This record gives sequence, structure tokens and C-alpha cells, in this order.
Amino acid sequence: MANRLFQDARKFVNLARNTSPEEQPAAIEKAKNALSSAYANTTMAEKEQLQELQKELDALQ
Repeated sequence: MANRLFQDARKFVNLARNTSPEEQPAAIEKAKNALSSAYANTTMAEKEQLQELQKELDALQ
């Protein structure tokens, strides 16, 4: 079974990437929180993927 927190982090980063400019700051905050929660509870392989998601999120700011 896949890690739920990891899945949520991916989902929120995708939402932040695809949301309207007006809603993007709130979506980015949700994605940051999801990434933080997921990072503490993942395997090394998932951590590497989360780091890539973090880079994508940083590029949106």
C-alpha cells in the first residue's frame, strides 16, 4: 500500500501547479505542509521524489 502522506503531497503540489494565480499562494502553503508531513514518514526513495516535488514548488514562488 502506498504512503498516504506521500500521495497527498503529490496531489497538493499538482494542485498548486495547476491553480489560478489568485489561489496559488494558499495552494502553495497547503503543498508545503503536505510535503513537510510526508517527509517525516517516508522511505529514502520517497524522500528523493519529495525533494523533486519541493523543487517544483519552489519554482512556482
